[in-house]
Amino acid sequence: MPELPEVETTRRGIDAVATGYTLRKLIVHESRMRWPIPADMPNLVADQVVRACRRRGKYLLIEFDSGTQLIHLGMSGSLRSVLNGELLRKHDHVE
Repeated sequence: MPELPEVETTRRGIDAVATGYTLRKLIVHESRMRWPIPADMPNLVADQVVRACRRRGKYLLIEFDSGTQLIHLGMSGSLRSVLNGELLRKHDHVE
């Protein structure tokens, strides 16, 4: 499981590339996670501006006007910024 410094590093990285920008589309490739991803999640966050990326313990909180998305990196999870058209990796569950 990522330790707190790694979670904070991830938060800072996502904050730098996402805060203030509009999330145009969320694509879920695998919804069976620790907590299942609701089927309507892509519709809830589509075209929403990312207002902030915060951390509470080892949880990442992505704040939108409509609410907050809670993310836990699990045992070896990560969030990363990729270029359009980049191929999915084996454990890329959401883009």
